[in-house]
Amino acid sequence: MRLTDDRYAGERSQFELALRMIRHEARTRTIRECTGLSDDRIRKLYSTYFRNSGRADIKRRRGKSPRQVQRYVKNPESQLQATTLVALFCAGLLVRIDENDAVHPRWPRPDVEFGHRLCRAYETYLLLHDEVKLNFEWAWNLLHCIGYNDELYLAACGQCDARYVQDAFALDNKTCPNCEISATSGTLLPRGPAVPE
Repeated sequence: MRLTDDRYAGERSQFELALRMIRHEARTRTIRECTGLSDDRIRKLYSTYFRNSGRADIKRRRGKSPRQVQRYVKNPESQLQATTLVALFCAGLLVRIDENDAVHPRWPRPDVEFGHRLCRAYETYLLLHDEVKLNFEWAWNLLHCIGYNDELYLAACGQCDARYVQDAFALDNKTCPNCEISATSGTLLPRGPAVPE
């Protein structure tokens, strides 16, 4: 393989990831962090492949990525979906969970492979939940927040011993979202996502 072929393959991979992330309505900064493409190039990709092609269903998100953690724990359904995403991040080798249930990032900084793994985890999440509570940018924020282990952490359920996403500054009744949903609805749900121990 010639050096120019290798460079072309790298640029093509960046380009494909940018298009994939635009389809998920990722913000320009998020796309730039994973692909290394300039803001101008990302905007041109959007206008060429989405805005000017008649695809009005894909919107461009403006401003900063969301940063609040309350969105992940405001109700059991949101908490269950956040826990599902963390399990998918772990399965996609984006994070690892140690014996003390602390979450550690596996990548020193985002790159193209990281971006594809994140997209794969998010796309799997979309398949698993009928009513999606978290968009791509919220998933991006969750990946960063859970890796810091300060505002969010993995707690253990007192009933089924499953791990779930919990706010570090909120009272924890030691009940995972799956057990809580089962108790309030009176029906037993299939066991929620198992976050590897």
